[in-house]
Amino acid sequence: MMGFNRFFTWLGSRELTVMCVVFALLASIWVFAEIADEVTDGETHEFDRSVLLMMRTADDVSDPIGPGWVEEMGRDITALGGNVILTLLTLLVMGYLVLCQRRRLALVVLVASLGSLGANTLLKDSYERDRPDLVPHGAEVYTASFPSGHSMVAAATYLTLGALLARAEKRRRLKAYYLVAALTITLLVGVSRVYLGVHWPTDVLAGWTAGAGWALACWLLAGWLQRRGQVEPESNNPSALASADEAAK
Repeated sequence: MMGFNRFFTWLGSRELTVMCVVFALLASIWVFAEIADEVTDGETHEFDRSVLLMMRTADDVSDPIGPGWVEEMGRDITALGGNVILTLLTLLVMGYLVLCQRRRLALVVLVASLGSLGANTLLKDSYERDRPDLVPHGAEVYTASFPSGHSMVAAATYLTLGALLARAEKRRRLKAYYLVAALTITLLVGVSRVYLGVHWPTDVLAGWTAGAGWALACWLLAGWLQRRGQVEPESNNPSALASADEAAK
């Protein structure tokens, strides 16, 4: 009961921000459901086909647009959303947070990355959409197509990390930098999946939407833990910082 009281106290103290995040979370769920419904009904075929072929040379669909080094760069970028890279990044960040005695914050990072990976696996098994067959694949694939796992898990992980870094930073320009950097990586990973011909564009759109929604949920979790004193307060909140300093003494 005490935990619920603290949660609603925190909710009331930051009502506008929290309500905006909750609205964005619900919107992401609705958008994902709409995309999934259109894909299931086969109404996105022309859109998917047109966008995928836009990234191929007109006289040879087996050749992605641009010189060979661009295709190689696409493979490097897509690796940033791969399971190995994201799992390694998650474990390294969690190790740092545990050493800094931020175990609850480490839990948020775990939920953001590995939790979204598990959710994506369940979604793929539910929809079982075939991979694109219009063009040769520029990377190895082993699972179903919808939603894009690289796009979803990258969005959940990088956006959560960007938000947590921004939370700990005082200067607005650096807050914006962290968030823009996280968003840029997320977008590049998704585009690379279509460029390499391993995902339909709607797979990526759905992955971005689901991943962003997951990151928003993790932001709410981090805020609740902050209110309970389990994570450090935001650096731009002087009263919270003063309370934390007093507690440390």
